Formats: sequence, C-alpha cells, structure tokens
Amino acid sequence: QVQLVESGGGLVQAGGSLRLSCAASGRTFSVYTMGWFRQALGKEREFVSAISWRGGSTYYADSVKGRFTISRDNTKNLVYLRMDSLKPEDTAVYYCAADQVHASGNYAYTADPGNYDYWGQGTQVTVSS
Repeated sequence: QVQLVESGGGLVQAGGSLRLSCAASGRTFSVYTMGWFRQALGKEREFVSAISWRGGSTYYADSVKGRFTISRDNTKNLVYLRMDSLKPEDTAVYYCAADQVHASGNYAYTADPGNYDYWGQGTQVTVSS
C-alpha cells in the first residue's frame, strides 16, 4: 500500500504560479511512476504529467507542456508539480497517483488513469481571470 497526500493548491490569478507537492508513505516510493491528473467540475479526470521512478522520463499533456514541470525527490518521498503561466482553464482538483509499472516511452499507457494503483485525495487549484 502507498498513501499519497497532495498539498499546495489554492487560488491564484491568471499568469501566476503554484507548486503542488505529493507526499508518499508506505511501500517503497522510489519504484513507482508518479503522475498528476486533474478533474474540473463536470468533466472527466484528465492526465497532466508523469515522471518515471528515477526521474529520467517525463510526460506532459499538450495543454500544459512548456508551463508545468514535474519533478521528484526519492530521498524525501515527494513529487512536485510546478505550474507557471496558469490559465483559468487550469482550474480543477489535482490528484497525485502512483503506478507500479513504467511503460517506458509509452505516453498512452502513462496517461491512462486506469493504470494507476494508488491515488491521493486531491487539492483544489483555482485560477481567476
């Protein structure tokens, strides 16, 4: 079992920045691919970004590429999502997730929320215009 707890969400103006954190506990964190997903009100959960267990591979949705940066610190069991140039359409609940499998280079697999084994409770990000 892995427990995930997100933090760092809040209200920010368009163009601003936030950094989300996800703290993991339980089984060895470092072996998991870690992902960030988001769900806006009335919409399906969508992929945002992911990082392989050593951090050598990163994946981004086209909608956030160039604005968001994912990173991880396996010594602290933390994964981060730095979000810059935020837009109102980034408003959503952001979830951290862990996957025991890393399908190297397989974006479709990595972006599928059904492949993730553990989820956090989410943190709200609201971007005002």
